[in-house]
Amino acid sequence: MAGLQIHRENVAGRITLRLEGVLDGKTAQEVQTSLDTLQGQDVVVDFTHLREFKDSAVGVLTRNLADSVKLRGLASHHERMFRYFGVTTGVVVQRPYYTPEDVLSL
Repeated sequence: MAGLQIHRENVAGRITLRLEGVLDGKTAQEVQTSLDTLQGQDVVVDFTHLREFKDSAVGVLTRNLADSVKLRGLASHHERMFRYFGVTTGVVVQRPYYTPEDVLSL
């Protein structure tokens, strides 16, 4: 199975785009086109079922990404990548096990 499949689910007015396969710069354009057609609606993009997620896709997806779009199923690396582009993922960044201040204050 090459490429990307976009499964569209509509439950109670919230549209979920479930992505399966390989997401790269080229296939991210397909996702962006789908998002453009859904402007103004509550949309969740679910990355859980991707086999491969290339970093180049993040740059494509962050162009014109609406605030109404929620992201689900991202690995921590890709959450960070989206934050670098100024897109919040809704995931709370956990505090490290300890900080240097904790060690120095002992």
